[in-house]
Amino acid sequence: MEGSRRRDGPKRLSADDVRLLALESAAIAGHTLKMVVLGPSHDPLDIDRLRESVGARIAAGSRGRERVALPDPHWVRDDEFDVTAHVRRRDGTAGIDERGAWAAAGELMSERLDHRRPLWALDVVGPLADGREAVVSRIHHAMADGISCLRFLDEVLWEPSGCAPSPPGGAAVPAVAGSRGHELRRLPATLMRELGHRARGSVFDHRIGASRELAFTTAPLAELKAIGASRPGRATVNDVLLASVAGGLRAWLVATGERVGRLRAQVPVSLHHRDEDPAELSNRDAFLNVDLPLAESDPLARLDRISGETAACKAAGDAQELYDLFHALARCPPLGRAVEHIAAGPHEFSLAISNVPGPRAALTVIGRPVEGLYSVAEPAQRHVLRVSAISYAGTVGIGVCTDPEALPGISELADAIGRSIAELRQAAIG
Repeated sequence: MEGSRRRDGPKRLSADDVRLLALESAAIAGHTLKMVVLGPSHDPLDIDRLRESVGARIAAGSRGRERVALPDPHWVRDDEFDVTAHVRRRDGTAGIDERGAWAAAGELMSERLDHRRPLWALDVVGPLADGREAVVSRIHHAMADGISCLRFLDEVLWEPSGCAPSPPGGAAVPAVAGSRGHELRRLPATLMRELGHRARGSVFDHRIGASRELAFTTAPLAELKAIGASRPGRATVNDVLLASVAGGLRAWLVATGERVGRLRAQVPVSLHHRDEDPAELSNRDAFLNVDLPLAESDPLARLDRISGETAACKAAGDAQELYDLFHALARCPPLGRAVEHIAAGPHEFSLAISNVPGPRAALTVIGRPVEGLYSVAEPAQRHVLRVSAISYAGTVGIGVCTDPEALPGISELADAIGRSIAELRQAAIG
């Protein structure tokens, strides 16, 4: 974050972080959620031992010990930091099943973080009936983005692995070389590709409240890679994910009697760099908008169309162009707000789908093996569905999040995405 390493003045929130903090409302809590599923054990996780471990690992000066001070938002040390207020066991969850754990995580997703304290929390859910437990982490988006959240969890939660995720090759999309004038001449084409596809309203164009429902599915990472490698253009794992979500949406919408056509998905793109400080927590994201061809019945044709579109956007450097544009517009607040309003509207995209690279090696939490890792991000007003994926130790966990009062049946959608992955595998590699 801007100024996060300064010691000669306030550590002010960056413009990105201030914007994310301001998004909070009666319906938006502002945080991301990671669900860390621990393997079964005869004994419940020792909450006091977990608190001791977390507290000892949050170093002085860490963002985990700082809160936001207003009115000029900046980070200050929380002199009353109490780890017991951040690491807790969720009452009433002993003996529940997996879907019960999803429901408990949904309840946590809807609860706000306390702004009088550092903006994170770890809640232990369970033990489940099968002996597993889950650590549900919530980290405010003003504190960290998808990549930075994992760096924070590597700092405080799982056993030190030395493999906190770095920005993947290709995640940061560099601007095409050339003069500034050349970049300005390219900008209209970028805007047409990313923001020039006005669409009719979709089933996901609803106002949302504060309630949250979550559901999950998983897939082997090697399987997604094999599907992508089988295509003439060698589709990426993210392309395969987008095609899998498209297939799941197609089947789910048909089953609920909805019309299927074109849906436009907003795909966050990390612009973090490999050489930045791994301990730095910050937001540095842009996006690409990608058409999901739901009317296409052939799963491989859907994948190839998606792969072709994302490749063109990446080659043109659209994500970096848009990042630079919005930051430039921030110097002219009325114009910047108007453009952001258009870009965030339901006629520019219908749902958001994110994919974050997670730890490659198997992890533990105070001696308990981490069996699964899932990520969830909030929906937004008039974008009631959010899909998030994260890789971990050879698997990809896919989470869906919504307001159940606006969009019921989310567990059926997660199941449909799982079946869509199987359909793509069968079509691509048999």
